Amino acid sequence: MDPQMHYGLLSLLPACLAIVLAFATRNTVFSLAVACVVGVSIMGQGPLGFPTLLKRSLGTTDFSWILLLELFIGTVIAFFQRTGAIRNFTAWVEARALSRVRVQLVGWFMGMFVFFSDYFSPLFVGSTLRGLTDRYRVSREKLAYIADSTSAPVSVLVPITGWAVFISGLLIGMGPIDTAGEAMQAFVYAVPFNLYAWLSVLVVGLVIVGVVPLFGPLKHAEARAQNEGKVFRDGADPLLGEELTDLQPFEGVRTHLFLNFVLPVLIVIGVGVSTFVVMGSAKTMEAFLAAAVVLGVIMRLQGIPLNDIMKTATAGMKGVMPAILILALAYSLNQLSKEMGTADYIVEISRDWLSPTLLPAITFLLAALIAFATGSSWGTFAIMMPISVPVAFVFTGDTLTPLVYATIAAVAGGGVFGDHCSPLSDTTVLASTGSACDHMDHVRTQIPYALAVALVSLAIYLLVGVTLVDIG
Repeated sequence: MDPQMHYGLLSLLPACLAIVLAFATRNTVFSLAVACVVGVSIMGQGPLGFPTLLKRSLGTTDFSWILLLELFIGTVIAFFQRTGAIRNFTAWVEARALSRVRVQLVGWFMGMFVFFSDYFSPLFVGSTLRGLTDRYRVSREKLAYIADSTSAPVSVLVPITGWAVFISGLLIGMGPIDTAGEAMQAFVYAVPFNLYAWLSVLVVGLVIVGVVPLFGPLKHAEARAQNEGKVFRDGADPLLGEELTDLQPFEGVRTHLFLNFVLPVLIVIGVGVSTFVVMGSAKTMEAFLAAAVVLGVIMRLQGIPLNDIMKTATAGMKGVMPAILILALAYSLNQLSKEMGTADYIVEISRDWLSPTLLPAITFLLAALIAFATGSSWGTFAIMMPISVPVAFVFTGDTLTPLVYATIAAVAGGGVFGDHCSPLSDTTVLASTGSACDHMDHVRTQIPYALAVALVSLAIYLLVGVTLVDIG
């Protein structure tokens, strides 16, 4: 988009309005809908602008993919509930006599273990541990924080994920990077500089063990859970339908922890990792479909009637509808932001600030702002990589140096910040969904920690920029 092909300051209004209203009303659906209506009104599209925007945004392969993924995940979670798999897993963990801290550490490690998918990780950790953390009086807000902080921040650090492939693909053709192999090598060398992702994962563990004290809204949420036994606040609206949260195990049928829980998880991980290795892209949606089909067959062989299996699958799909509704409106707002040139405006007004010393810090800040406003980390990567990395190569004379690696990492980390804590982000929604937490309660309690980590990362990037320029 050319510099003049944006709506200037008005291009920021829909995203900012959605975020402000979401915090003020605690109703994400209402806030997103109002923001979309305001946005299409600014663009002069009239009363039919909103439904037309929905058709443009949702009638795409990308949204169809996330829609099917959510439906299949809801089905698998419902099957877990109906077979008593989660109850059996909870009993198995409880038999180890873990403490409240160790239960949370289990979630921390589980999130890092499922590194290949930032979609599967928060849903898996939240839905699996929710019953257990409820018994240990861990607030749903903290469970969502643990699940969210071990999804995207981990995925962006591991070279064998879709994130790595996408980021490295954007680097091909920049400076001396001519091949996919060279681009992936540059990504790997940039990993140590991805301060926000490293610190986000580390801080979760430190918060769990008490090295970093609780503060802000999360401190109050944890006090409420421990002192009153309320894992979510009065009046909260958990982002998971009652069809899933209230689904009871089928009585009179003997199920098996391995067959009904471990095997489906292994199928998801096996299909995801193997398709990534063979095809270069993890087929996460197909992995959940395979797990749902296999688990459905196992349930029938165990004696659960076919009609009950189908009703359970339907209940699972209904249970994730609140999340799908938010995702649909978030996708629409993201499309609106693209059409209004929101990211282009932010980049245009800040381009003159770039210098070798400030490059990593300014890059991180811009990426974070764009990702938070749009809720899209990958969209941020696609915008910022072609702008900031070539600038780094200009400063280094087309040579791969630590300044280039730090700039690549700053884009990656800044994008993850927005994806990590924006109320418009799909992974933030999925963390709320898996943990059955009120979405805005999750956002409110997580932002202080994400913002603290972002400020520390920004300060370090300033020091890194000064140090690298001095060395150069």
